[in-house]
Amino acid sequence: MRNDRPALAIAESDIRTYETDGVVCLRGLFGRPWIDRMVAATDRVMASGKGQVREGSKPGETGRFYANIFMAQWDAEFRDFALNGPGAEIAARLLRQSSVNFFYDQLFVKEPNTPAPTYWHHDLPYWPFRGNDIVSIWVALTDVSVETSGLEYVAGSHRWGKWYRAITPDQDPARMDMSAEVCPDFSDPRQRAAGQRVVSWDMKAGDCICHHPLTVHGSGGNRSRTQRRLALSVRYMGADAIWDPRPQAVKLPGNPQFPAGKRPVDETMFPTAWPAAHG
Repeated sequence: MRNDRPALAIAESDIRTYETDGVVCLRGLFGRPWIDRMVAATDRVMASGKGQVREGSKPGETGRFYANIFMAQWDAEFRDFALNGPGAEIAARLLRQSSVNFFYDQLFVKEPNTPAPTYWHHDLPYWPFRGNDIVSIWVALTDVSVETSGLEYVAGSHRWGKWYRAITPDQDPARMDMSAEVCPDFSDPRQRAAGQRVVSWDMKAGDCICHHPLTVHGSGGNRSRTQRRLALSVRYMGADAIWDPRPQAVKLPGNPQFPAGKRPVDETMFPTAWPAAHG
């Protein structure tokens, strides 16, 4: 599969929604062949135990909240999806960029009857970057609803100027900047200020949510007794993404060092994904 173009057009209104709300849901852009491949790849990687696995479920809880990261660095299926799937073109169009580089990918799996939440957060505090031109494309590999841990977002929160404390599924203290403000649980209406709007979507496999790195989001557990919730998030960056290493930020494979305050240029670590090198 070579840069299989999105089956549906991305409207100018979708781009404006992304810019205004910091998040937009796009329907049906990842075809069934991609979804079937990545579901199989997800099951294979989970069974292997390979990667930087984090378990979000507490001992004694039912179900399983599994997360993994950087699969494209060591697995050919995930790398093909990141570089040759629709995600890179989607990112370029939402960011209004002529080219984008692949940043990294991340798996999120909640098996049936998993009460573990995804804590409310925004992404940028996790990363050794600053900038607006970074987009996460959260691809539903299974159908998703609020019951099965569909994501919720506070529309416009990317414009708040906030920097909330990062928190991993397993609440790893090494990743927490204790000086940063704790993100409220916006699933509780009492935590919302007047006029704040929380948005979410029921999704079919192949739909995706695209969000800005400072858009606040979270989700509850998977309350379904039968439906898995599988999602693969791929991240791409454009022109204004600059290197900003911090002690609690995620360490990239090989722990590469780049000049702070500049955009890293490294086709091995951050390959150009759009336009595709093969045309």
